[in-house]
Amino acid sequence: MGKYIVTGGAGFIGSNLVHDLVEKGHNVIVVDTLQTGSRDLIKDVEVEFYHMSFDQFYRTGKWRDIDGLYHLGKPSASPMYRESRERLLESISGSVAALEIIRETGVKMVSASTSSVYNGLPPPHREDMIINPTDFYTEARIFEERLAKVYEELYGIRWNEMRFFSVYGPREQFKKNFANLVTQFLWAMQKGEQPVIYGNGEQKRDFVYVMDVVDALERAMGSKHNGIYNVGTGKSISLNSMVEMLNEKLGKNIKPKYIENPMKNYVMVTQASTEKSKNDLGFEAKVTLESGIEMIYDYYSKFMNK
Repeated sequence: MGKYIVTGGAGFIGSNLVHDLVEKGHNVIVVDTLQTGSRDLIKDVEVEFYHMSFDQFYRTGKWRDIDGLYHLGKPSASPMYRESRERLLESISGSVAALEIIRETGVKMVSASTSSVYNGLPPPHREDMIINPTDFYTEARIFEERLAKVYEELYGIRWNEMRFFSVYGPREQFKKNFANLVTQFLWAMQKGEQPVIYGNGEQKRDFVYVMDVVDALERAMGSKHNGIYNVGTGKSISLNSMVEMLNEKLGKNIKPKYIENPMKNYVMVTQASTEKSKNDLGFEAKVTLESGIEMIYDYYSKFMNK
């Protein structure tokens, strides 16, 4: 069994990955600032935990005896960067620390990127598309993707940047207003509230269940391939259709509240091209949105009466 660092391991995606790695017998080091995560998400598993930024952890030197690095711990929503440019520095310093660790240890890095880099490009979104500048969040992700390639050319590092599409699932409760729309809408509708939709609700998302994402991350870690990979289902579903699915599950008929879109550079459609991930990693998402809604309903219902 191996020993892995998971940055952001007390966050949404990271905690699901940590649980899976520990259940498979691996040793895990978690590094997390707890900005959008919580120790409660990993309280049931035994890990080595460090509450600090990743560049601070890098300076401790407690990373030398590892078998791989999952770098998920970075500000993960566009509004965070609009509110504070310091998020850019935080993300970039963490990227450099991660790349320095894999340069020195020779292990592989599998890192979180985002489908938001495809903003303004026609779907389905392919990894080889030329990316347009759109916002601070995506520029931080593109910086790391390009820098990883530079490290590969100079030092021969092993790396994958995983462009997550619209990830939802259990253990998202501490993200609050940064949680996925499926989860936020479920929370609202469980309370009998109208979900708020920008525009007419016909914008579409490639909704991917978090345990499919965990599968993609672990497949990438075991792969000999370097480079960028999409993590999505290849299917795009409108917000209106998603609300219909939630109503069917809840046995309700709650209409969304439509408001004028206040955001610039709003992404209207996301849809992953899945061929590269399938061919190189053997990854295919297995969970449909209907099945995923069933699972998050069961999970989040536990918290409704607390």
